[in-house]
Amino acid sequence: MARSQAHGGYLCRLESLEGGALPRLAREALEADGEPSTGAGLLVSVRKKVVRFAYDAPHTYGRRGARWYGGHHALAARLSVLYDTTVHAYVFDPDELEQVVTFGAGHRVGGDLLQYEDAELEDDELSEEAFEALRERWPLGHLGRLLGLPRDELLRLPYASSVLIPLESEAGPELGRLFYEPAADPRG
Repeated sequence: MARSQAHGGYLCRLESLEGGALPRLAREALEADGEPSTGAGLLVSVRKKVVRFAYDAPHTYGRRGARWYGGHHALAARLSVLYDTTVHAYVFDPDELEQVVTFGAGHRVGGDLLQYEDAELEDDELSEEAFEALRERWPLGHLGRLLGLPRDELLRLPYASSVLIPLESEAGPELGRLFYEPAADPRG
């Protein structure tokens, strides 16, 4: 299996998605989080009605970019109001941590952080199966269960069928097709 890459974003479960307000909302949220919106985009990905929103901007690239989502939640709060649903900001850094911060009605309502070095492993020689079962109890495994996706599928969301919305746009594109197109196999 290929080495996992660090990533982050905002996740929620939706039955459908209207994109009209997204450019303005994402622009305002990015500026509220202290970043410029010029040249930025919003990547919207869907897998089994789980929607991932992630910025396409230099400050969100690579490991440092993934970690940015751990402290920048303006879009999660705004999306939770716009879609009247729970939205989860998440960070996956395969070398150090996983974090989930949950928002409902515009307010933080929960979250969890696991530093891998602090994970309590009961046996130094866990089988691969036992280790995978343990990871299902970690923040992203728990989030996957809440959203209806296994952890490994949740971690492949950045590679799902997507639409990139330039934040300079006044209106977002039609996003309904993301809910009905077969997802591409992320392995090629």
